[in-house]
Amino acid sequence: MPPSRYEQAGVSIDAQDQAIQNIKSDVKSTATSRVLSEIGSFGGLFDIRFPEMTNPVLVASADGVGTKLKVAFDAGKHDTVGQCLVNHCINDILVQGAKPLFFMDYIATGKLKPGVVGDILAGMAVACRESELAILGGEMAEMPGFYQTDEYDVAGFIVGVVDRTKILGEKRVQKGQKIVGLKSSGLHTNGYSLARKIVFEEAQLQLHDKVPGSEQTVVDALLAVHRPYYKTVATLLQSDHIQAMAHITGGGFLDNVPRVLPKHLNATIAINSYPVPPLFKFLVEKGEVTRDEAYRVFNMGIGMMLFVEPEHMDHVQNHLREQGEEPVLLGDVVDGTGIVTLV
Repeated sequence: MPPSRYEQAGVSIDAQDQAIQNIKSDVKSTATSRVLSEIGSFGGLFDIRFPEMTNPVLVASADGVGTKLKVAFDAGKHDTVGQCLVNHCINDILVQGAKPLFFMDYIATGKLKPGVVGDILAGMAVACRESELAILGGEMAEMPGFYQTDEYDVAGFIVGVVDRTKILGEKRVQKGQKIVGLKSSGLHTNGYSLARKIVFEEAQLQLHDKVPGSEQTVVDALLAVHRPYYKTVATLLQSDHIQAMAHITGGGFLDNVPRVLPKHLNATIAINSYPVPPLFKFLVEKGEVTRDEAYRVFNMGIGMMLFVEPEHMDHVQNHLREQGEEPVLLGDVVDGTGIVTLV
């Protein structure tokens, strides 16, 4: 049978149908007891009864993976970016104290390849299962002439819930609180435009070369999964031992921490309070990146910051260590004008 006119224009409905079949088991594996619909519905159905909460508030966010995708294209490895997308979204709503409920995705590509889409969704499913988060639905768009044949973009949309009395943020930040850092797994999903320029153009490294000062290959370092922090801190959130959190994404320390600071307070961060991982040292030195730009573009080894009352510090740190973390006492909340000072 000759190809349809739509296929001649570059869009294959058969490829989309095959991709949907490929991902059904992964999507189903993330279903929680609240999911009331099956994949293929026009909309996802989700039970939003929360009798255990006094005043449940939904928290929603959307994000992408950025130019980390270019590394995935070159490496031919697509499952890790699926995990990164989900985990980034989880962390974004976590800073307000939210438990993740469901996730939806959008994948757009020049030519739909069911195997690639399957890898992306398999990665998303891994991350969703780890954080008890349901994939409620999604969309695939084949857009020839708009995207290159072997390239795609992905976006994620997440909804979580928090009891109104437990919402975290600047209203709970006070002078004297301590700032605890949780380590990142790498660049996470930010700073890749600069990192790729330094690694591939200026240093002329290849994917399987070692990162200078490290035993890690370039591909492993750059595609390291953006880690989630929900399960690590969930118990602390329920017991009100955390007052605010800052997800260290694009903008680094200098732009993300002020998002949870009142205008009359500063955060002082001791940058020598922990060892900066070799990847970041290499990027800063080889790229001749200034200190302030480094802490504004990259996470510099810290993926999440917690604001904790001094009297809760021992309990918080002990709990984090029990979770396998190596918490870092980064600094303090002091009088100021709503900014971060690096010391």
